[in-house]
Amino acid sequence: MPYITISTVRGILDAAQKKALLERITDLMVEVEGQGSPDFRRNVWVRIEEQEPAHWSLGGTPLTSEIIAGTFGAIGADGVRVRRP
Repeated sequence: MPYITISTVRGILDAAQKKALLERITDLMVEVEGQGSPDFRRNVWVRIEEQEPAHWSLGGTPLTSEIIAGTFGAIGADGVRVRRP
């Protein structure tokens, strides 16, 4: 029974990206560890852990919400990424 944890910075993935990541990681585990058995799917646990940007640094520079939004675009209250102009 695999337990997969994905650690990321809060604000990088929107709701659709999280859903796709959870589905594709599950599919990969079924293919590789479960040898393609559809019954194996119910045993695959996948979790996304999001930490605040201040808990991360990139190249020694602490991240901020503004850096994340400027790089990836902000995420609205509905969980959908707001497209940058």
